[in-house]
Amino acid sequence: MSERAHTNVFKTDVLRTGRFRLDGGGMFGIIPQALWSKWVERDESNRVGLQCNAILLQDDDRRILIETGYGEKWNEKDRAIFGMEDRTAVDALAEHGLEPDEITDVILTHLHFDHAGGVTRWADPERGDEGGFEPTFPNARIVVQAREWEDALANRSTMTRTYLRSHLEPIADRIMTVDGTSEVLPGVTVRPVPGHTWGQQSIEWSDGTHDYLFPGDACPTRAHVHPSASTAYDVEPWTNMNTKKSILDRCRDEGRLLVLGHDPEAPVVRCVTPGEGRRGHALECVDSI
Repeated sequence: MSERAHTNVFKTDVLRTGRFRLDGGGMFGIIPQALWSKWVERDESNRVGLQCNAILLQDDDRRILIETGYGEKWNEKDRAIFGMEDRTAVDALAEHGLEPDEITDVILTHLHFDHAGGVTRWADPERGDEGGFEPTFPNARIVVQAREWEDALANRSTMTRTYLRSHLEPIADRIMTVDGTSEVLPGVTVRPVPGHTWGQQSIEWSDGTHDYLFPGDACPTRAHVHPSASTAYDVEPWTNMNTKKSILDRCRDEGRLLVLGHDPEAPVVRCVTPGEGRRGHALECVDSI
């Protein structure tokens, strides 16, 4: 644990809110397929398997959800394109005995569909999109960086269909924007980690035994520990590479555990110095937290 004093600690659980698939070239950017295909498996459509990992933090007063996954609002065509599992954050919370209205706070790294799609749901599931949308977590405020909220509303992205109005408009009155590093709740701090988007933020907290950092898509899986392994979806790949290095350096030096947002198998890792003769960073899986 780092030496800083904690104002609060949280029971911490990693939630699996839905498997999906994205194009391998998109996930690894300039890394050639001959290399990244040695790190991860790909299917016949060149897609790699991912998971939407979220975090549930609980103390005596609050139940905080970090990330919401892609949610339920997808037609059969979209589900086929992205290989989406029929599972949401609501399903994951139910496995922990919680209903959506018990969530007090939602903190999002950024507002792309696979991180923020689950903040809203169909108001009438039988009618789908035609029935309109409503907040999934009706009693929760939703915390994002002000820059991210502004960019999402203006659809500033390398992708044209990731900042979707169906995710944004129904929760506009619940948004709490922050500008830069901020302790948004006692014991929960957010920090800007630009590169994937200009307004992306990381989240930090403690369970009293370990300090944690959730880096968003600065480092989405263990395979992305390679310095150049940034996604083709990043608005600024060079910035993201340096942001990632800073995050990994800090986690190594402070002994923080990383929780990776899209790793499909072992999302909780420890950053260490690699073996002799190797540069950069290495990630060791943590079996339990």
